[in-house]
Amino acid sequence: MDVARDGERVAASLTDWLAALTFAERGPDEVTALVVNSIVEWATGQGWRVYRRAPSVLPLPPPYQHRHSYLDVACARPGGAPIAIEVDHTDRRRTVDKLLAEAAEGRIAIWVRWGSRGFAPPPPPVLMVTCPVTSVPGRAYSRLPATSRPAPDHTAVDLGFAEQPDLFA
Repeated sequence: MDVARDGERVAASLTDWLAALTFAERGPDEVTALVVNSIVEWATGQGWRVYRRAPSVLPLPPPYQHRHSYLDVACARPGGAPIAIEVDHTDRRRTVDKLLAEAAEGRIAIWVRWGSRGFAPPPPPVLMVTCPVTSVPGRAYSRLPATSRPAPDHTAVDLGFAEQPDLFA
């Protein structure tokens, strides 16, 4: 199986799943927890084994190099490469390093970014899934459902030659 192509398919599926996530006026930690919970739901629905806070292959920096950092979500899939997922709303170099180390071990590495700013893409083979949110004053964030309403009906009358009142008379 082509891991790169499989990774793109997995990332597209996760993107579609997260498109339905909505919430209002939540703090940063709450938003991260909602996104992680939604990812766990998605992966469980695929029939995969899901691990929260799974140990990463990347050790912590000194003086804790004998310990390992953790992934937000890891998934074991029958017949497919394991998946390593990190969720952030900030641009953290440590996250990129961790996901690159996971990818080097043959895992599909996905960085789920949420926020209201543009996101710089990570280096390949790390894949990025974005979850745009709206920032509300007071450090709260919202993600409301998209509404798809048709354009309002317009008059069929040609207003090009309508007489306009003189507002300065």
